[in-house]
Amino acid sequence: MARMKSYGSQLFLPLSVLAILILVNLIKGSSYFSISIINGALYGNIPNILFGASELVILAIGMTLVTSSAGSQDLSVGVAATITSAVFVWVLLSAGKITWITILAAFLASCVVGILIGTFNGALVAALNVQPIVATLIVYTAGRSIAFLIDGKLSPILANNLTYEIGSEIPGVPIQTPIILTAVFVVLFAVLLRTTNLKLYSQSVGINQRAARLNGINPVRIKFLAFMIMGVCTAVAGFIAVTKAGRHDSVNLLKDIEMDAILAVAIGGSSLYGGKFSITGSIIGAYTIEVLNRTLLRLDVDPDAIKAFKAVFIIILMVIASPAVRELAGNGTKWVRDRLGGAVQIPTAIGEDAAVDPKSDISAKKEV
Repeated sequence: MARMKSYGSQLFLPLSVLAILILVNLIKGSSYFSISIINGALYGNIPNILFGASELVILAIGMTLVTSSAGSQDLSVGVAATITSAVFVWVLLSAGKITWITILAAFLASCVVGILIGTFNGALVAALNVQPIVATLIVYTAGRSIAFLIDGKLSPILANNLTYEIGSEIPGVPIQTPIILTAVFVVLFAVLLRTTNLKLYSQSVGINQRAARLNGINPVRIKFLAFMIMGVCTAVAGFIAVTKAGRHDSVNLLKDIEMDAILAVAIGGSSLYGGKFSITGSIIGAYTIEVLNRTLLRLDVDPDAIKAFKAVFIIILMVIASPAVRELAGNGTKWVRDRLGGAVQIPTAIGEDAAVDPKSDISAKKEV
């Protein structure tokens, strides 16, 4: 029962924010949930949100794991995805004839490159104890130039029906392909967490490395593994992004998506100081960000001003999630409970399992 209460409190914030944004859209127009069929595929606000957030969902999953084990964030995820997608396009176009086999080979090559990038970042963080934000700045700074060189200083185009179907829809299938690929990836990751101790080990290392080591867990290995999995996530996200676009733009592909991935983790209720995390919350957080972007556009906000509005949104979110506000909310909830004689149970999502609460991690460390 306590576990269900904790899980529910983690999801309270992302679901609340998502509900508010949906309500704003419903006020703007009652046709928000309308869905139409175009060329045999489903289109509308909901399918478009699922389609648009595909890459962010995948990167948010990897970012969650890195944050949990390393206690910080990877700033290079968007740039790494640009490099892996450049490798995918280079291998694919070098093969001459584009077939499903060459697409698979190019994708696997991009995954290998993603793992190598993750290994590089993981070595700096796990073996050399460099702060993740500092370590990943190397790839973040140089990555797009590397992708530009892989492209041959051009912007190669994927003028092929097969890659078009991967980035849009397959004839006869009503759901757009990136949505299906994202769902498959989420299911595979869920199976990984269910069938292994990865979640337990990552949280243990993030909460208290020394205690984890005393219990037979190797923190270096877990951090390495987290960054390698992050590398696979960047390869998958880059693969989806470049097939969507139909060309490889090393300058603008997935630009600034790192910030959205970090925000998705924060909205999802995971601790940004490492330890406790919620993959479900991060996924909801990623879709919430996509809804926010589309809501601002629907409200006729200038695209150039969207970042400023998102900054205000982040400030409000962080204030709500701050220890002072949570403590105040907890005291208020306790006061209401005392007045009601404990007859009514009031959810305390803001006061429990906070997304960015160092105190909660400290208490967890003492328990370990």
